[in-house]
Amino acid sequence: MSEDSGSLPSKNNFSEWYNEILWRAEIMDVRYPVKGLYVWYPHGFAIRKATYGILRELLDRDHEETLFPLLIPEHEFMKEAEHIKGFEEEVYWVTHGGLSKLDVPLALRPTSETAIYPMYALWVRSHADLPLKYYQIVNTFRYETKHTRPLIRLREITSFKEAHTVHATWEDANNQVEEAAVLYREFYDRLCVPIVMSKRPDWDKFPGADFTLAADVIMPDGRTLQAGTIHHLGDNFAKTFDITYEDENGGQQLAFQTCYGISERCIAALISVHGDDKGLVLPPALAPVQIVIVPIIMKKMAEEVAQAAKDIEAEMKTAGYRVKIDDRPLRPGAKYYHWEMRGVPLRLEIGPRDIENGVVMAVNRLGEKTTLPRENLADGVSSLLDAFKDQLMASAVGKVKEKIHIVNSLDEAKEAVETGIAVVQWCGCEECADEIEKVLDVSLLGDDIRSEYIEKAEGKCIVCGRPGKQAVVGRSY
Repeated sequence: MSEDSGSLPSKNNFSEWYNEILWRAEIMDVRYPVKGLYVWYPHGFAIRKATYGILRELLDRDHEETLFPLLIPEHEFMKEAEHIKGFEEEVYWVTHGGLSKLDVPLALRPTSETAIYPMYALWVRSHADLPLKYYQIVNTFRYETKHTRPLIRLREITSFKEAHTVHATWEDANNQVEEAAVLYREFYDRLCVPIVMSKRPDWDKFPGADFTLAADVIMPDGRTLQAGTIHHLGDNFAKTFDITYEDENGGQQLAFQTCYGISERCIAALISVHGDDKGLVLPPALAPVQIVIVPIIMKKMAEEVAQAAKDIEAEMKTAGYRVKIDDRPLRPGAKYYHWEMRGVPLRLEIGPRDIENGVVMAVNRLGEKTTLPRENLADGVSSLLDAFKDQLMASAVGKVKEKIHIVNSLDEAKEAVETGIAVVQWCGCEECADEIEKVLDVSLLGDDIRSEYIEKAEGKCIVCGRPGKQAVVGRSY
């Protein structure tokens, strides 16, 4: 890629900034000739690899990874009426193999319940087989009719992690829902991205589920991005697909299930929450290049500086860091621009004076400079990267808190949703939710709020005045 010295739009113009950073920082190329399908650049794919590596690490504690086919026979896909009704307008259908019309049309998975559960019916036999906890990371296809946006609203979701579990009782499945909620919080903590989790209202739950929890990220423009969902499926799909087990007394029982998913929206959140007017800002664990070494080459001691850079590179690699030397024949400022745009957490500069003084100049992605002793450099680098990660999380939390508004009336809520989310009191009835959404031009995201950023409180519904419970409302992507 050629270097582009133009500056990014201000992040205050979030939509324009977001579209620009995707190609300037080499995340995705949007020029693929099918609407809603995008191409990962190697740099973006490396961020994806690191992100999903963390997700795999967390899931592999007590889940097993598997892989199911992309194509789902129509007769299996159509079995669960409520489920298919929720996806019927989004399904791509394969109707021909070459020039021959298929006997059975095949759906490109919009989600995999109807691909996985016929197999679960074969695999689950006894209570000893439970719990069953499998997951896969796959692409899914949805004919998105709204305005498409890379990583946020796509027709091919390239990186969909979906876990599907089977349990003996409703309570066991509910415990798994709570475990998944803890796992998602840990995942987003590793990304330094704060989330607000809530229970979706019944009319907005996953088709075929008993209930749905969702994790929302508050984006820089105040809109929310649903960045993870957890569904308690009850025994609804077990009835449809005949997923039963033999209990300890020899009787046949219906199983209970959960499923939960995260897509590349997590990367959209990562980019959006941390990025600035200079480009990406990446937590060290997610950065394809964690440290860039920039030798300050002058006529004096040129060979010594080049060798010092190589020695530092070797030391950083031995310490386990992903590191590069930028020895291109460019001005230092051009090199700084390049790596700042791509979100590298730490830059190490070494020049003749540094060698003479036995130090290295360290500059983190936020521009903060520290002089480190050359001796035991890896220890100093480790401390700086740990502090940088903590700094990113603290900054992200501070920005989120500014966008959360606890309100007591529709008028207050109307003002709040212009810059973030409103926490209102809601009686729980659909009529009052409709009124809230109509008056405020927002979505009622959910109640049963799980967030340390929102202090629990009781009050009266802002529409009807009856006893209420806290609910989150806001404008969503």
